[in-house]
Amino acid sequence: MKKQYETEIERCDCVEVHEDLLRIVDEKMPDEEELYDLAELFKVFGDSTRIRILFVLFEAEVCVCDLAETLHMTQSAVSHQLRILKQNKLVKSRREGKSIFYSLADGHVRTIIDQGREHIEED
Repeated sequence: MKKQYETEIERCDCVEVHEDLLRIVDEKMPDEEELYDLAELFKVFGDSTRIRILFVLFEAEVCVCDLAETLHMTQSAVSHQLRILKQNKLVKSRREGKSIFYSLADGHVRTIIDQGREHIEED
């Protein structure tokens, strides 16, 4: 006997294209380059190590040494992830003597994470 799952997608019983709705959608749809860039940004959030780094940066501006110690990782591994975060404009850095300190690029980063958390905590 085949089980029905809640995640099964329901489909229309007929084919009826709603041209007026599709025209509105087509007018609002971003161009392909913007859609690609958005998809690439969300890929960055698809790595738990990068999410952990962002959570540390929610609390303080820190150097690679601090991040490596806090996350129990090598400085090389942390630097690799920071490079990706920086390339995607999610973190910024500043030099102070021999140290480079990292912080969130702006408030949008926290907003994206906060909204993601709200979404996964919904019933």
